[in-house]
Amino acid sequence: MIATVTPNPAVDYTVSLSEPPVSGEVLRTDRTRYDAGGKGINVAKYLDALGTEAFATGFLGGFVGEYLEGRLAETELPAAFVDVDGTTRLNTTLLAPDEEYKINQLGPAIEPAAIDALVESLSDREPDTVVVAGSLPPGVDPGTIDRIAAAGDWATAVDCTGDVLGELSGQYALCKPNHVELAEATGRPVDSVESAIVAARELCDRGFDRVVASLGPDGAVSVTDERALHAPALDVEVADTVGAGDALLAGVLGAMDRGESPEAALKHGIAVSARVVDVSGTRVPSLKGIRSLSDRVSVAARD
Repeated sequence: MIATVTPNPAVDYTVSLSEPPVSGEVLRTDRTRYDAGGKGINVAKYLDALGTEAFATGFLGGFVGEYLEGRLAETELPAAFVDVDGTTRLNTTLLAPDEEYKINQLGPAIEPAAIDALVESLSDREPDTVVVAGSLPPGVDPGTIDRIAAAGDWATAVDCTGDVLGELSGQYALCKPNHVELAEATGRPVDSVESAIVAARELCDRGFDRVVASLGPDGAVSVTDERALHAPALDVEVADTVGAGDALLAGVLGAMDRGESPEAALKHGIAVSARVVDVSGTRVPSLKGIRSLSDRVSVAARD
């Protein structure tokens, strides 16, 4: 079982506009969506849709947290969150023709007792893998993630901002930065597949067994100390990039949970990501035929 920890969940509010917003003008639309979001929750939703046993946890508070918990209950995704004071985030994405705008809130402050309760909940469930993903609210820092990684006999994967990745000191099975986060974590320029591999290997030297980095139009790389793999992105129509990196991570972890090879895992991640960018918001698209789609992905060694 894979447990996902979302320290800073959110309800993702997606608004589709017929034209870009202009200061002082009022735009109207009836094309809106509210989705239970946050990186760890997204990963859990995609894993569940792929048939991998998943469990979601994290911190929730206020009326937004109640709404998010209700939406998750509708999907029947196994979940149990720690209640906190304050209000869970409402994150807004504006989709205009050829443009995308994002406004993310900071999130409520988390008390030490809530962190203790989260660690205890994970220990009680004894997952095979724990995924800590997303931004960190006030009261949660890199040391908290190190504590979660060391709290049980599980493999830990992380998908956090570059500054957080750069401060982690524990041993991790995997991290999933994008090219910006990879550059921030290492202080290296990342503007090509080759430079991404160099930066990823530096993270491997710091304690990450595998680095899976999403590179936008250039696809993704999967890097260990011994081997580097690259898979280009599939040529698909992109409706919305929200959740693309989470889908990549879910696809990779789901395949790894089944004992598949690193090449197959990377193909699977690229395929799931391609399906997710075809829909707006973070709702789960149909993943029927995902195996056939992954067969279209090419993987090359880049050692």
